[in-house]
Amino acid sequence: MLSFPIHYIEPVFRPPSEARSLILPVTNGCSWNRCTFCEMYTAPQKKFHTRSIEEIRADLEKIAGRYPVRRIFLADGDAMALSFRRLQDILTAIREILPEVERVSSYCLPRNLHNKTVEELQVLREQGLKMVYIGCESGDDEVLRRVNKGETFASSQAALDKLGAAGITRSVMILTGLGGTHLSRQHAENSARLMNATQPEYLSTLVVTFPLGEQRFRDHYPDFTLPDTAGLLQELEIFVNALDLNNTVFRSDHASNYLVLKGRLSIDKASLLAQIRHALNHPDEAHLRPEWLRGL
Repeated sequence: MLSFPIHYIEPVFRPPSEARSLILPVTNGCSWNRCTFCEMYTAPQKKFHTRSIEEIRADLEKIAGRYPVRRIFLADGDAMALSFRRLQDILTAIREILPEVERVSSYCLPRNLHNKTVEELQVLREQGLKMVYIGCESGDDEVLRRVNKGETFASSQAALDKLGAAGITRSVMILTGLGGTHLSRQHAENSARLMNATQPEYLSTLVVTFPLGEQRFRDHYPDFTLPDTAGLLQELEIFVNALDLNNTVFRSDHASNYLVLKGRLSIDKASLLAQIRHALNHPDEAHLRPEWLRGL
């Protein structure tokens, strides 16, 4: 039996929309890896390190001619932590070895772009990097501080503005429930304010989950109380109601969400709000996702 030619250090994560992409590891783990709500890269084998361009080219050459590849997702947690020059080398290798690839994408932390100029990002886009997924999580500085995100409203806005100016498609993730019951409203309102200021092309909401338990999170946020289902829906209503977006694809269909929502903002805003309010007022009719189907 043939085995897949690329060796992965498990676990490997990718956005749902990259299900048909080749997952190409260019780093291992996450360069920050201090967010108290995130358990994706906490396993010992996921300690952050970068892969050499020789290793990456070897993986690409193993794929060439064996599998049809149209899209590539650069793994792991934040390939954009790599330098501009290293990213250039990777994109050049992809074009040379797999010329049929139409789009390259990656996760991205706002801090990854601090030392990259708009002009450099434009070069990366021209060389194939068409989309990045940014886990902003919140637009509220107090929430970001409590969960040790290492970012602020300002740093997130600066990164999103750079990407937008460079023409790279931005898919932003906001974590519903991250502020707990105490900070729920300001978390929702300031997250919407961040989105309104930056106008991302894609926006998704996930619900904060703790598959390995809440202790790591509570060590830094001892008074945290996760909103119940109704509280999460109320927070989502506040968030969506405060959004003033011109042409953003909105999704709340990740497995962590209780209510599946899909639309384009602002054209579908009234419809989305109606669905949320129906779920709040008639939860038995709303087809909310049961607990056993929810997950990270």
